[in-house]
Parts: sequence; structure tokens; C-alpha cells
Amino acid sequence: MKHELKRALISVSDKAGIVDFARGLSALGVELVSTGGTKRTLEDAGLSVRSVQDITGYPEMMEGRVKTLHPRIHGGLLARRDNPEDVRALDEHAMALIDLVVVNLYPFQQTVAKPGVTRQDALENIDIGGPTMLRAAAKNHNYVAVVVHPEDYDVVLSEMRDGGGVTAETRQRLALAAFDHTATYDTAISNWLHHQEEPDTLPSTLCLHATKMHDLRYGENPHQRAALYRTHVSTQGLPDATVHQGKALSYNNLIDLMAAYELCRELGDDPAAVVVKHTNPCGAATSKDGLLAAYKDALACDPISAFGGIVALNQSPEPELVGLLTETFLEIVVAPEFSPEALESFSRKKNLRVVSMPLQPGSFGPTDFEIRRVDGGIVVQDRDTNMVDLTACDIVTERPPTPDEMRSLQFAWRVAKHVKSNAIIFTRGTATAAVGAGQMSRIDSVKLCELKAQEPLPGTVMASDAFFPFRDGIDAAFKAGATAVVQPGGSRRDEEVIAAANEHGMAMVLTRTRHFKH
Repeated sequence: MKHELKRALISVSDKAGIVDFARGLSALGVELVSTGGTKRTLEDAGLSVRSVQDITGYPEMMEGRVKTLHPRIHGGLLARRDNPEDVRALDEHAMALIDLVVVNLYPFQQTVAKPGVTRQDALENIDIGGPTMLRAAAKNHNYVAVVVHPEDYDVVLSEMRDGGGVTAETRQRLALAAFDHTATYDTAISNWLHHQEEPDTLPSTLCLHATKMHDLRYGENPHQRAALYRTHVSTQGLPDATVHQGKALSYNNLIDLMAAYELCRELGDDPAAVVVKHTNPCGAATSKDGLLAAYKDALACDPISAFGGIVALNQSPEPELVGLLTETFLEIVVAPEFSPEALESFSRKKNLRVVSMPLQPGSFGPTDFEIRRVDGGIVVQDRDTNMVDLTACDIVTERPPTPDEMRSLQFAWRVAKHVKSNAIIFTRGTATAAVGAGQMSRIDSVKLCELKAQEPLPGTVMASDAFFPFRDGIDAAFKAGATAVVQPGGSRRDEEVIAAANEHGMAMVLTRTRHFKH
């Protein structure tokens, strides 16, 4: 059922499209009521606009803090048109019905995102009247239409032109959008204030809000539903990625893509390439000789596992590399950007997804944590953004690492952070030689590296994401050919482990920081 719209209250911070919308409403005979800056914008466009204070009988006061918080506004919003008592109250108190509310809120999120924003500036950008009107109109959507998004302006005008009002189905959808809008807004305020009061602790109340971008084909398995949501805590990220070709990204694709890209941007400014399968790197490398050399080194670590994998690059690939990438079956190639020529070449591989996204992460907000569900709740942790400089760490063996070993150890330590525990990585120079991921014992991860290595490991160095509980891992590493080791330390048997390294003439660096990844 449609209800005829006779009066609209308009008060928006985002004025995109508002003049054309208001002009369309006015042409349909709708009386326009507005406040402050919105009223001036509409009047400057030549529209006749009634002031809110004409309805309330009170002027805007306290620098605009109080203007719509009045019974004659909220009575007009909340009155049920078919309820005799509500109609009697309207007549008794000379309240005018309001049939349409068009409101979007003070720009709180944009304000607090500015460098150096003061607490007072933030507080002044907390809207009070706007959310109150939105909630009132949305609650009474059986009779009142409420619009928060400019993209809905045309829908409202179209339905009004077709039949004089907005359909019940549309009013219901718009009401839900309004409640989502105020929930997002309140979440941002709560999270920011918690961050101000508790900057060094996880918040006592964790408010989460996300907007669904689109459904995915399925989840981790075909019987599971899945969707991609945008959180409201980062300026850029995976939802901003551009998919240039290929099928839509699946749940598994998205998880693997982020695993590859997070490692790729960890590797520094030299040309870097990463190959990932099931969230674990099966090869990673940097090279001062260019991106092509880096990719060849990354692929050489485990070319079998690379089949059906994801390749992340930190630069746009040159023609020769594009040709090489098309020779292997890959699910995704992701880079900060691609040349038109590269995209043309990739287009011949119809099923290959080609994705570009910003190399630098967005500015993380106060609730950008890692979150996992458990029965009855969630567990939350900070993101693991730590990466130590090994030259400032403890060298605990009789022999220190050579400069070349130290450079290779630093690379290995960066990769280890992104490998599922128990993680062991052998590297030669700045390229992985073998990756042992996700084993139940650390010695098994060492042995897995030796098993999977494409070439003998003598002359490599080794990284472990956590301490060695026994010396057997060091003995196995030496037997495989490693000359130096980086690990966190902290075992009850550290002295035994260090002694083993000394016996073998190996160098060892202790970071005192681990990188478990479960």
C-alpha cells in the first residue's frame, strides 16, 4: 500500500544529488522543510523551503545543537495515521504530519580520520537530532518513508510519480537501511571513544559493523554460504580491489589472496614475488635483478605446489613475466597495477583472475583486530605487525652470522611470520629454498623442508617461527646443510640448543619474539 507524501523534512551533510531530489519532490507538490546549511543550499537553487522553526515555534539554538528535538517534529514522524488517539493528539497540539525524512549524519568518521583531530572536534561531530529523526521515521515506516543514501533518491521519485507514494516494500527496505546507518554511526563513535579511553588495552566493549558487498559463490566448501563484507575501520583494502578478468573471487580465493599479498608487502621495496597455496607460501623471493628474477626464484622453491596457486607481485609485471605467468595454471595474479598491454595478454587466459589492489595497507582503525568465532563468543587479538631488525637481536653462538647470512636470515624471518605453525623456512639469499608448514612437531617441519627441497640445501639458512624445544631440530638443520639459524628462543633447553649450534659451527640469532600463526 502507498501513502501519499505531502511533507518532507530534509537535513543532510552529504549534499550529493539533494537539489535534484528536492526539486523532484517539489514538482510533485511535496512541501519541503529543512534546517541550516541544507535549507540554504535548497533556497540558493531557487526552491521554496519552510524552516523547521516555523513548525516548532523555536529558533535553532546552541550553535545548531537544538533544532529538530521537539514534539512537533517527532509527533509528526511517529503518529500512526489510523490510530484515533494519535490523530487526536496531532489536532490538539497543532502538529503537522511529516511523510518523508531525508537525513544523513554529521561526518563523524571522516572527522576522526583526520590527523591531529581534537576530542572537542570529534564530539561536535556527533549528530543527535539526525539519528533521532531517522529512528523515529524508520520505526514508523508503515506510514513514513526515510532516506539515508543518495542512491535511493531516484527510487522514491519514480514510485511517487507512478502512484503518488512510496510502496510498503520500499519503505520497509529504506527503514532497514536507516537502522543500519545509525548502527554504523553509533559503532564508530563507541569504538573511537573506547580507543581514546583505553588506548593500550582491548576495548571493554567491542562493537562491530560491516556492510555486505556481495554474496560469494560458496564458502570454504560448496555447502557453506559466504559473503564479502566491508568493515568501517580501514580506508582501503580487499573490498577496494579491482578484478580485471576471470570468474568472481571465491571465499578461498579471497583468503589466499590476502595471505599472498600480506607477505608480499612485508618483503620490502625490492622487486618481490610470492606464490601461495592454501594460505601458505610455497615460494617467496626478492631480487635486485627485477621482478622476473624474483618470480623465477619464488616458483623454483616448489613448482609442483604452485599449480593452482596465487601469485602476488609488488610491482606491475613486465611483458616477459606476463608470458611466464600464463604458462602455469594459476588461480589469481595480484599486483598494485597492470599495464594495458599486460591486461591484454592475460585476457587470453579466460579463467585467470587478474586483480589489482593498493600495496600499502589502509590506516587501521581502533577495532581492526583479528577475530575468530568460538562457541558462545569470539576471541580477539591485535594484528601481528611486529618485525624486528635482526642486527639488533641477540647473537648467542660463538660464530656470528656473516653479512650474507644475516641478510638471508632477515628474509627468512619475514617469511616465517606468514607460514602456519610449526613453521620452518630454509632460504638461500633472498629466496625460499624450502618451506615446512603446519606440522605438529618442529622436527617434522625441518624434515619436510628437506623432503620438499628442489635442490640440496647446503649453504642455506633456516628460520623457525617459535623456539626449538629440543636440539634435534638444529641437528637436522645442520645435516640438511643450513649454516645459520634465527629463532625466538625461550625454551627451557635453550642452552642445549645453542650448544648444538656451536658444535656444528653454526651461527644463531635469537629474536625474543615469536610468530605463531594458527
